[in-house]
Order: sequence, then structure tokens, then C-alpha cells
Amino acid sequence: MAYVAVSGGREAIEASIRLLDWYRSGTPLDLELEAIAEKMALLVDRVMGEAGFYARNYAALALRQCEGSVDEAVFLLRAYRSTLTRHYYTLPADTDAMRLTRRISAAFKDIAGGQMLGATYDYTHRLIQFGPESETAQALAQRMQTLLAAQQPVPFAPCPRVSDTLKAEGLIKACPHDDTPPFDVTENLLEFPAPRSARLQTLARADTGFLSGLAYSSLRGYGLVHPTVGELRTGYVELCVPYLFDDSQCVYIGEMLLTEAECLTEAEENGKLSLALGYGAALGRNENKAIAMAVVDRELNQQGPYPAQNEEFVLTHGDSLEMNGFLSHLKLPHYVTFQSKLDAVRRTREGAHEPTL
Repeated sequence: MAYVAVSGGREAIEASIRLLDWYRSGTPLDLELEAIAEKMALLVDRVMGEAGFYARNYAALALRQCEGSVDEAVFLLRAYRSTLTRHYYTLPADTDAMRLTRRISAAFKDIAGGQMLGATYDYTHRLIQFGPESETAQALAQRMQTLLAAQQPVPFAPCPRVSDTLKAEGLIKACPHDDTPPFDVTENLLEFPAPRSARLQTLARADTGFLSGLAYSSLRGYGLVHPTVGELRTGYVELCVPYLFDDSQCVYIGEMLLTEAECLTEAEENGKLSLALGYGAALGRNENKAIAMAVVDRELNQQGPYPAQNEEFVLTHGDSLEMNGFLSHLKLPHYVTFQSKLDAVRRTREGAHEPTL
């Protein structure tokens, strides 16, 4: 259930909406959608992920409309998504053939295909750079184009997974092949215990902060032993749909930027020590979300007393829309219910002062 503000005086509400426009007007300079989508790409990726809707320009439009509020933008994007007709279902995306832009492993120094640092803030000094204030967007774009022209093209080659090597050694139990259609949480009511496809879909759409907090609680001891990032990869995956007249053929419809993470922890199998895998995937460049998802996925496979191991707690409290809707409903009038509480408190306090015979 989601709460939405639905009551209030009509004139007051109309004035409130006009006031929002005043706050958004701020400056006569307007933010073009392309500028938001490209220069605030990580913010756009987060909104797309939590909305479950891969549409960069629409996410940028939603952010501009609501002053950059992530939860409001997710609300707008999901509402629009619900109006769209679903024509096709894509075939499972082959992330093994991902066109990589970044790929690292914290478990091994040398991995097949090599490590690719890519674009990340992990290695920056994290100091505000005041110099770019005087650098125009045109000058920056020209400088990057000059650098790009000097680079030598590198042929694309798929990189094998780190986990595949460990599976080949028998250190990780291989997942059995499963042709069961994935559970769609947008069209079906979530029930418990939830199938893993429903769990992963719910985690992928969960609020990034909530999921990060759960993963952090696990790392601090409220869960399994500290995991290791076996592999983190970001890149483009191809999307295909079955050919209408021949199911054995498929039609390429585009590609999608995706971040994928696999976290390794110790496990026990038949009395022997082994490794177990947690999996996470998020739209766009969203590394912490993917890693947190992988950590929580592994925790949910291990039933225990901690919050991150409680499937119903995790899956029913992490949705950005539900979470912020419940918090927002507290701002709605609660006059009658609060007066009832107030009367009860007054009667209790009056009774406490009566003399005892």
C-alpha cells in the first residue's frame, strides 16, 4: 500500500503548487534535459534503477520537475511506466558478453581478461576542484575530444567471470539450470517465501540508502562474515526479443548500461568448507547499489536472527515509493485519531491524581 497526499483545501493546494513553480524558477537559466542526463548521470542512473524503468531522458525530466528529489522522481517515473503497454519480453541478457567499461576484482590481482579500472571516483582525492568553475562545457568537451582522437581503438573481447574459474575448481556450487519464467513483482503480489527472481527484482528496485544500510549492518557483524567482491563489472548488454515468426531467431532492439557484482563468502557444504556467491545488478553505473544487493542476497540465503537475513523485513521495507509514501502520509491531517489519543492520556493522568481510599 502506498500513501499519497489526497486531501486539503482546493485553493490552498493550488497555491502550494504555484509556490513549487516559484522555487523551481530560481534563475532564468534553464537546465536542458541532455545536460541533466549527461552531467548528473549517476543521479539519473539511481532514479532509473529504483523506478525499474530504463529511460534516461524521462528520468532527467522527472528530476527537473521535482527539484532533484530522488523519491519524487522515482514516483513520477513509476507512475508513467505503469501507463505503458508491454509489447514484448526480452530474452535473458547475456552479461558474459557485456561490452565492458569497467571491471575489477578484489579477490584476485590477476584475472583472465585483466582488470579495467574505468571511470570511478574511488581513486580521486575527493577534494572540491574550484578550477573547473572557469572552464566552459564547450572547452571541456573539446579537450576530451582531443584526448579521444589520440587513443588507439581496442578490439572488444568478452571476459570470463572470476566465479566461473572457482566453479571449475569445484569451490563454488554451480547453480542448476532453471527455465522457470521469472516472477514479475510489478504484476503479481509478492508472497513469502519469495522465489529468488522476485527477491532479486525487489532488491534491484529498492532504495539505495536502505539497501546500503542493510549491507553495512552485515559488515559490522549483524550477519555473515565480511564478504569479498569477487568481481564488479560495468558495461553494455545487448537486448533481444524473439522473432515473431520464428522463436529460434531473435531481433536486436538495443543495449543497456548495467552494473553487476558478485560477492564471495565462506560456506559449508556436506561438512566441508566452500565458497558461496551473492549476486547484485543495477541499472547504469551504480556500484554501491550492486555490491549492497549482492551482500543482502547472500544474507537472505542464510536464515538467521539479523535484519538483513529476514526476507519479509527486507523485501517489504526497502521500496523507495512505499517508504517515502508512508513518511509523507504523516503530514496529512490526523486530527481525529490524535484527539482520541490525547483524551486517553488526559483521562489516565486525571485518574492518577485521584486520592486512594
